[in-house]
Amino acid sequence: MRKVTAGLFCSVDGVVEDPFLWQFDSFDAELGAGMGEMMGRIDTGLLGRVGYQQWADYWPNAETDNDFAGFINPLPKYVASRTLAGDLKWQNSRLIEGPLEEFVAALKNGDGGEIGVFSSISLVRQLLFAGLLDSLMLIVHPVIAGSGRRLFNDGDPLTRLVLQESQQTSKGNMILSYGLRGD
Repeated sequence: MRKVTAGLFCSVDGVVEDPFLWQFDSFDAELGAGMGEMMGRIDTGLLGRVGYQQWADYWPNAETDNDFAGFINPLPKYVASRTLAGDLKWQNSRLIEGPLEEFVAALKNGDGGEIGVFSSISLVRQLLFAGLLDSLMLIVHPVIAGSGRRLFNDGDPLTRLVLQESQQTSKGNMILSYGLRGD
């Protein structure tokens, strides 16, 4: 069975929105290497509508020698949206038809490598609380963002996690990977 993984940049105060505003000075070689390792395992991507629209405007036009552009552009991408329709302009992108959870469960039962969830707080939350997310990587940067959307909200269901892996980088980032606890 394929695994569904998500990685989010996170501030110490829990902000996961717009990390480009606060992560730039703590990005280091170890973090880059970890991201490269993660990309090497992923052969399918999932995006939400907002993330898709932001990335589809940027990554197809990014410099061709950019490692992430070389990874994300040819990757098969499935987009969860209630408002987008028709063919998507970014290469190898398709809309998810039918219920998201059924689609992801079927995708997990297929052949291939890991399925990565990219640039979508809502999608990560939905898959986590549905029990479909196998690994949640939080890359905690040593910064207090002060404002912005957080991954978890008051009223979220009690959800127990187990630490799968942890690493501290030279600039003080913590790479923490969690899975759902099975009890």
